[in-house]
Amino acid sequence: MPDARPRVAVSSCLLGEPVRYNGGHSRDRFLSDALDPYVDWVRICPEMEAGLGAPRETLRLEVSDEGPRLMTRTTRADLTDRMRGLAAERAAALDVDGYVFKAKSPTCGIHGVPVYRADGPPADRRNKGLFAGAIIDAHPLLPVEDEGRLHDALLRESFVERVFAHARLRALLTGDWRPRDLVAFHARHKMQLLAHDPIRYREAGRVVAVAGVRPREEVAAGYAELFRQALAAKATLGRNVNVLQHCMGMLALDPTRRADLVEVIESYRAGLVPLSVPTTLLRHHARGEAAEYVHDQTYFSPYPDGLRLRNHVPAPG
Repeated sequence: MPDARPRVAVSSCLLGEPVRYNGGHSRDRFLSDALDPYVDWVRICPEMEAGLGAPRETLRLEVSDEGPRLMTRTTRADLTDRMRGLAAERAAALDVDGYVFKAKSPTCGIHGVPVYRADGPPADRRNKGLFAGAIIDAHPLLPVEDEGRLHDALLRESFVERVFAHARLRALLTGDWRPRDLVAFHARHKMQLLAHDPIRYREAGRVVAVAGVRPREEVAAGYAELFRQALAAKATLGRNVNVLQHCMGMLALDPTRRADLVEVIESYRAGLVPLSVPTTLLRHHARGEAAEYVHDQTYFSPYPDGLRLRNHVPAPG
């Protein structure tokens, strides 16, 4: 499989750049410390790119008949068209595997951004920032989160998993791939895709099956769409258990080791241990049995092991 170092767009204040309205930053330690060694950042601050500078007058979204307007709070300058133009330009050229936005920002927030009445309190708190909304509309399957939600262990693990999967897909499809490469790629991702969306896994398999007879661009576009849709679906505890049991069934284990593995999988199902426990044990047995098909599944190492993101205990099934 080709090397796949993700490219991740990020609100640059989250990496410590002093671009906030007050001239400060909002450095996030998970991004700047834990994730930084494994990704290439594409730093974006729409306010700075729009020429507003730092420090600057604060902004907010306000109600209008044409939709939310981006306004400066004191001088009442309308920056909507300028920001929409910048967002359209950025969206058209964006080539990344994920995006981390600044939470609650009137430009970059993706959840719970308030839209104010011109002369009163917020009329609605369920909006996206003007810039972030345009990016998401243009790239609906791009993994996106804000730094606030990444404090949740489950959301953080899901986001990072998708980012690295997108990067592997990009590395494959931008290279000189052949049908057999796509077959191998799909085979290595089988368990990971089954944990998310078994239906789209099978649909993607049908695209792979005609890779040698259909136009190359059509195959690549069709497979990429299904692959990204599958990873966008939530991996459930039940599907993880099914994948673990399926992998166990492909190993020639003696009764004692099999019983131990069954017990660990059931402990995971009951919410007593994190997913890292059965996956580590399965990968160990697969290596010992020289079961390369199981050992090489991306399911067991969907991102660098050093990130240690599978240590959260799930709610029991």
